[in-house]
Amino acid sequence: MSSVWQRRLARFRANRRAVWSARLVLLVLAVCLMADGLASDRPLLVRYQGQWYVPVVRAYPETVFGGFLPTEADFHDPWLAERIAAHGWILWPPIPFGPRTIDFGLEAAAPAPPSLRHVLGTDDVGRDVAARALHGLRISLLFALAVAGGSALIGVLVGAIQGYYGGLTDLLGQRVLEIWAGIPGLFVLILLASIVDPGFWWLLGVTLLFSWMGLVDPVRAEFLRGRNLEYVRAAQALGVPHGRIMLRHILPNAMVAAITFLPFVAAGAITTLTSLDFLGFGLPPGSPSLGELLAQGKNNLQAPWLGLTAFGTLAVVLILFVFLGEGVRDAFDPHARD
Repeated sequence: MSSVWQRRLARFRANRRAVWSARLVLLVLAVCLMADGLASDRPLLVRYQGQWYVPVVRAYPETVFGGFLPTEADFHDPWLAERIAAHGWILWPPIPFGPRTIDFGLEAAAPAPPSLRHVLGTDDVGRDVAARALHGLRISLLFALAVAGGSALIGVLVGAIQGYYGGLTDLLGQRVLEIWAGIPGLFVLILLASIVDPGFWWLLGVTLLFSWMGLVDPVRAEFLRGRNLEYVRAAQALGVPHGRIMLRHILPNAMVAAITFLPFVAAGAITTLTSLDFLGFGLPPGSPSLGELLAQGKNNLQAPWLGLTAFGTLAVVLILFVFLGEGVRDAFDPHARD
């Protein structure tokens, strides 16, 4: 590792708030990636009549456990649960409900308040709020990472081409960017969502149409500066291909500007997806979503646990991304003192 990167890493480590934010973001992401094993209506392990079964990985028909139906076993069925308990045992995940599982055994009307059975209560159709929040957060984080990665790829490519070639290429590119930046992205998403059936990949593609523009200007400025450096001009005089010059001699410095923006792009992507789901133009109906949970909280003011769960989850995640972005920005600041 070069001395420059060592100093940047040392500055980042000196910012304890950013370091803890990075650790917590990684921890939250790891927990969300294990959501299927933490919140599921399928048991992790079943021991029945001396045989081992792993329902969380593989679906088993009810006939395997002495039932009469060839359909998938419902382990919340009291009859089936009693039969398995008489000949073995069931190991449930910490949250024994999936994001779409409706609890028909509620003792109170939905939305039911928090209890030992549902630690964060249920929504207005009887689904576990904790399970939906966990799975919804996983979708939001994966969406944010995909948007940040795609935005970096597109933004760096466009900024590099404009900055390196300059002239008419840069002039036309800036005019196109000015026109494109004037289009309200959220309204376009809402308009398109009313025409087609939205899904994760469709929302990701449309969001990428607008999220990359914030990365163009810093990368373009770095390439405009870098193309006039002596070692770049020397490489051009020696006949080195333009692509190799851009990739090896200028891009490493330009990536510094792009990296500092990525945490903020990810936070913006989470906000965009939440806004669309809140307005009803996001993921398909029934999908676990923080925005849909916020909408339920708005429609059910008598159930404050709905809005508080969604708001608290969003607030914590967005604050972590902002603190992480500030730490990265300060670490890569060329004017910062060690």
